[in-house]
Amino acid sequence: MEQNPTDSQKLTAFETRIAQGEKIEPGDWMPDEYRRQLIRMISQHAHSEIVGMLPEGAWITRAPNLRRKMILLAKVQDEGGHGQYLYHAAETLGATREEMVEALLTGKAKYSSVFNYPTLNWADIGVIGWLVDGAAIKNQTMLARCSYGPYSRAMVRICAEESFHHKQGKEMVIQYALGTPEQKAMAQDAINRWWWPSLMMFGPNDKDSQHTEQSMKWKIKRLTNDELRQRFVDATAPQAEFLGLTIPDPDLKWNEEKGQYDFGTINWDEFWAVVKGNGPCNRQRLQARVKAHEAGAWVREAAMAYAEKRSARENELKKEVQVA
Repeated sequence: MEQNPTDSQKLTAFETRIAQGEKIEPGDWMPDEYRRQLIRMISQHAHSEIVGMLPEGAWITRAPNLRRKMILLAKVQDEGGHGQYLYHAAETLGATREEMVEALLTGKAKYSSVFNYPTLNWADIGVIGWLVDGAAIKNQTMLARCSYGPYSRAMVRICAEESFHHKQGKEMVIQYALGTPEQKAMAQDAINRWWWPSLMMFGPNDKDSQHTEQSMKWKIKRLTNDELRQRFVDATAPQAEFLGLTIPDPDLKWNEEKGQYDFGTINWDEFWAVVKGNGPCNRQRLQARVKAHEAGAWVREAAMAYAEKRSARENELKKEVQVA
């Protein structure tokens, strides 16, 4: 009689597949911890996309011209779509949409700390595209190679759209940097406020990260937080220098020996305060999501009622066909 493989044997086979570069699919056996880590990561990523609509969406009605308004509308719409892709990916692991949304609305679930900072002027929209979306792409292109198939495939599509957001942001920053003194000053002010939150987006230092080692082993992540942060700094610092803009870090300098930039220490007290709900806009962001969820209750109820009615009618038609 053939014996069922033990959990140890299943784990060995699972890790062998990952080592060989295979993708894990929803119906495949996976360790409970692999499933938990993915649900945590993907749901937080989805929440970040949905909450990330808020700081930029506030400027849609204040865009300086129709072209900029259309670009910003499309970007905010893309972010909502990215959230939907990611919620679907998490659902393939057994998480429910209701559970994930409830965790966000009650403050139990986290989202990217960067979205808890305010957008104070129109130049913020360009700098967010350049810095925040630039940091996101560094992380997302890595996740497009994730070992879990649905997450990896969702990220391929998201990265294609995020690259447009990043280019639009750079276009705006270039225009302002080369524009009037007032425009350049606005861009510099936005950089001063968004640089450090952008570096915090990659998460805590590797030595303080609870999940990095296991995530790397199972190829959920391919690069650590610090490796991604370094790549972002190395790519962004020379762009700012070329445009005559200043990165607000007196310790930033090129290290010829390492072939990388050295940069200053992040204010981790600020980072953890924001993560714990005490950032400039944490309460405002959560209140906005709760308000939108409550205001949309009738839409969800109507959709469910329609689906139930349609299902009941289809069942009746099946019975009629069988009788005939």
